[in-house]
Amino acid sequence: MFENAFGVISRIAGPFITAKYMSKARMFELVKIGKERIIGEIIRVDGDLAVIQAYEDTEGIKLGERVFLTGESLSVECGPGLIGQIFDGIQRPLTVIADKTGPFIKRGEEAPPLDRKKKWYFKPKVKKGSKIIGGDIIGTVDETSLIEHKVLAPPGLKGTLKSICTEGDYSVTDLIAEVQTAEGTEKLFLMHKWPVRQPRPYNRMLHPSTPLLTGQRVIDALFPVAKGGIAVISGGFGTGKTVLLQTLAVWSTADVVVYVGCGERGNEMADVLERFQKLKAPHSDQPLMDRTIIISNVSNMPIIAREASIYTGITLAEYYRDMGYDVAVMLDSTSRWAEALREISGRLEEMPGEEGYPAYLASRLAEFYARAGHVQTLGGEERYGSITVLASISPPGGDFSEPVTINTLRLAKVFWALDPGLAYRRHYPAINWFMSYSEYLPVLEPWFRNVAEDWQILCGDARNLLKEEEELREIVALIGAEILGDKQRCVFEAAKMLKECFLVQNAFHPVDAYCPIYKTHKILRLLLDFYKKAKIAVDSGVPLIRILSLPVREKLGRLKIAPMENFDEVYSNISKEMNEQIEKLISEIRQGSTP
Repeated sequence: MFENAFGVISRIAGPFITAKYMSKARMFELVKIGKERIIGEIIRVDGDLAVIQAYEDTEGIKLGERVFLTGESLSVECGPGLIGQIFDGIQRPLTVIADKTGPFIKRGEEAPPLDRKKKWYFKPKVKKGSKIIGGDIIGTVDETSLIEHKVLAPPGLKGTLKSICTEGDYSVTDLIAEVQTAEGTEKLFLMHKWPVRQPRPYNRMLHPSTPLLTGQRVIDALFPVAKGGIAVISGGFGTGKTVLLQTLAVWSTADVVVYVGCGERGNEMADVLERFQKLKAPHSDQPLMDRTIIISNVSNMPIIAREASIYTGITLAEYYRDMGYDVAVMLDSTSRWAEALREISGRLEEMPGEEGYPAYLASRLAEFYARAGHVQTLGGEERYGSITVLASISPPGGDFSEPVTINTLRLAKVFWALDPGLAYRRHYPAINWFMSYSEYLPVLEPWFRNVAEDWQILCGDARNLLKEEEELREIVALIGAEILGDKQRCVFEAAKMLKECFLVQNAFHPVDAYCPIYKTHKILRLLLDFYKKAKIAVDSGVPLIRILSLPVREKLGRLKIAPMENFDEVYSNISKEMNEQIEKLISEIRQGSTP
């Protein structure tokens, strides 16, 4: 910190402070304001004047108080101890501060993001004299039961390993290695810092080829997202955005999850914290928090910290991506982030764009989403990692034509549109199958073909069935249902079964909350088989009412809650009964025995 470098406050307007004598200041530099050393960030420099956005309440600060320069931009600490933590938007550890001050953060209160006292068992992976470049794995630490933390050489480093510590216990501030570079000796620790607004570098960007499985049938079957992709959830109030995003955070096949609560209500974030700390990670019996980082910046916290929170989250995600992990970043919600951007822009008296948002809203969104992707990481060892961004948008009144939604959809390749009509009918996830889309279907087709050869055919048949039912519904609305024969009504009933037995999924059911891809395929195949056989029976003269009254139809509805332990047996029995019962109806018609 530059102890002698300071300015003087000349104007205070809420959280915005103007200071003079700031000729040494830089854009986005962190400062300490007043006697209480409140944290702030410089957002405009004009000669020797600097406009500062305070991260905390400015009440009680007076004109003439000093503003101290730190010489640093907003950065995060990268090292072991991040997983399982709860930070605010500028990486202050909320649990640590709560232990000191209670549930509310006192002004000027600080704590290091990583515990300086905790010892980590470090195992070196390189030897003295080795050539080291940025991204090389120096050693490993068992961070949690699910994550092996790979201690990386910081990007940009190049030299020869001068010394390295032996295997043992070290804190994040203990010296573990020294690298001789062209400029001198570089000291390495278990942690290093990285500025949040600067993307971490990588070797090259790769095309996505593997889906991020979510365990949600409507997503995995109809609108999948690839690892390294961008997906957007948008819908009006009460459509289930937050619950869906929480469900994806719990059940997605990512190695690491970074959940960013950006401007959401405090009760929703409290629900996230309580729920996540009780759940187990999928495919293991370990706590969910052993792979999760939570950034909590609720609506009553300062707006500038809200604006910074998504950058803090994506930077931590990049750090674990560089280790070779697949990371999922959940943003709830980007609308609140954009509102913070709008308020900051208004305070700076910038020319407003559409609906008051700054003219650079689109470019800021593009810069942020460009940090997602599937990459080959830095380092001599060939290593691959990905960041998948799953973002929710809360458009006012459910209007998808508002600026945040429109500008985001230009960047995202997956759109999950939440329908209030479905939500009011208790159809969850309330994803509208006509408005939603996924542009990853062609690139993911080879992967899904390995799951089942008929995967794409089944998914296409399901879409066609839903489309055919919607077309018939429009005709019925004009003419009436009386004109429909059994063939047309068969479409209605099959689509109804597809919705109720496949698309509807209970996020709080112990079995139905997560549906493996194998089970998703089997359920879809059986439902479409029933539809095909029902059409054959109707063509053979079997009344539709007799098909709908078959006992197997009720069992089809319960197939989705069948546990995986005996799912194959249940599936085989239902398939056998379905064939026998429909064949029996057709046989009775052919023999003329129908009453």
